[in-house]
Amino acid sequence: MPTLNGYDLARLLRAQPGLEHVLLAALSGWGTEEHRARSRGAGIDFHLTKPVMLAEVDALLARAAKRT
Repeated sequence: MPTLNGYDLARLLRAQPGLEHVLLAALSGWGTEEHRARSRGAGIDFHLTKPVMLAEVDALLARAAKRT
């Protein structure tokens, strides 16, 4: 994304009326605890690290389905 990063996008989405509770997931090449903390701080619900396994995506979707 040329003008903002995923953290900034998440903050912008969370600030929009009606999107406060939308599920946000990050898929990143960076997976340290610092990166995961930054994701949480930006309002991202799930932080997946590349390469993501299909089982991880399935688990995320199952957890998300239980939230609704």
